[in-house]
Amino acid sequence: MENKCKMNGRLKDSLPCIPSELLLNPFVHHLELTSTLDKIKTAFLTVTFLPLRVVCIALLLALAWVLACVGLVGLDENDVRCKPLTGWRRSLRAVISKLVRLLMVFGSFNRVQVKGRQATQREAPMLVLAPHSSFFDALPVVVLGSPSVVAKAETADIPFFGKLINYTQPVYVWRDDPKSRQKTIKEIVSRATSKLEWPQILIFPEGTCTNRKALITFKLGAFYPGVPVQPVCIRYPNELDTVTWTWEGPGALKLLWLTLTRFNSTCEIEFLPVYNPSEAEKQNPKLYANNVRNVMAKALGIPVSDYNYSDTLLIKKAVELNLPSASDLVKVQKLRSKIGLDTVDIEVQKASQLLKKDLCSVVEFAKILGVGVNDVSMQELFQLYIKNGEKIIDIREYLLDIIVIHMKSKTVNMARLAFEAASCDQSNMSRSEAVHALKIAFNMSEERTERIFSKFESTSSKFNYESFREYALGKEDLAWIFAGPKKDC
Repeated sequence: MENKCKMNGRLKDSLPCIPSELLLNPFVHHLELTSTLDKIKTAFLTVTFLPLRVVCIALLLALAWVLACVGLVGLDENDVRCKPLTGWRRSLRAVISKLVRLLMVFGSFNRVQVKGRQATQREAPMLVLAPHSSFFDALPVVVLGSPSVVAKAETADIPFFGKLINYTQPVYVWRDDPKSRQKTIKEIVSRATSKLEWPQILIFPEGTCTNRKALITFKLGAFYPGVPVQPVCIRYPNELDTVTWTWEGPGALKLLWLTLTRFNSTCEIEFLPVYNPSEAEKQNPKLYANNVRNVMAKALGIPVSDYNYSDTLLIKKAVELNLPSASDLVKVQKLRSKIGLDTVDIEVQKASQLLKKDLCSVVEFAKILGVGVNDVSMQELFQLYIKNGEKIIDIREYLLDIIVIHMKSKTVNMARLAFEAASCDQSNMSRSEAVHALKIAFNMSEERTERIFSKFESTSSKFNYESFREYALGKEDLAWIFAGPKKDC
């Protein structure tokens, strides 16, 4: 009997079905109104409730912002970072929290279910929240009493919300600063061991938003200090998931619109028992993080995943290149890692030697990768590129994908490989192949690559890497790609 399975919306056959948990992609969320009743209800609430809710939210946000500004009057950055708020400023923070909570009620979140007990700062200096899936996770933050969040420094510049975040006395992380991690750890340890009444520190250890289908790898910042943490689980058990904000899925405005046009939305917050690290975990932050993640995954009833924050950087690069199914590149990267592949040169060369066409069978694909035809990771990788139930793939799609994965800095060598991978006939590429190669190799828009190729066509009858290099060196706006100290573009 023919074995078939559906993956990524396409029918895959001819190979064994891969277990669904191996194909779980935490960075994809699909949201559509499918029933007529939902569409009618949303349309009705859009013209009735939505305007009223927006006005109320705007007024509450403005009032909270004004109070935060008042609370910060007379304090400089050093005051906010180095000592906890006291007296009326501390009381004002509680008032602001209540205002933001009311703001969330007008945002349809009038149902918040809390399970368990929140530990005190002395019991657990750190609160670890997961899964992180939305900007609506500000609701759990408010319910927890507006603790100090660990956030990227850019959040301080967000209109209105930046001032509110500042008032929680956050621990900011400058991702572009190589010493930022050490500074962050030092500040966390200082607050955790201080005798002053600092608020608890809250962190989302996943470091990015997911679809809550699995817990991705925890970043280690919360676990380096080796202090007790309290795991806090977040759930949104709503019939229609209008909160999940991932790399591939509906944008922020659509999510806001659909959430504000719900009668009610529910959030569940569960406080798990305080996790006190063992001596081994104190010495090994990765072990500590993994063990806490396992505890939270068990409570949530979801699996753990080896996806991590750095994977989103790859997705971001693919999105900038307008590549379809950008998050699938992460799957490709993970599978290649399992196979033990860490370079692209050999695969591009093998493909050129073995194939005289773009299409590739699973046997040929295994030879290009240098593994056996029964290798499970190779089979899963092959299935990612199958279209319309065919038993062959376009090897050029795969080669260009792995060039994007490995192109951390777009070197001339990677550009040459992109040209080689874009066409079987590297001496004379077609227009579409040339445009694709330029786009991948130099992170150019399709419009710009089309313009460059049109100009190039008037000067040469053949397009390939060498002819383009010669052409580019004679153009001021393109010479930087190949010449001088800016050789890496």
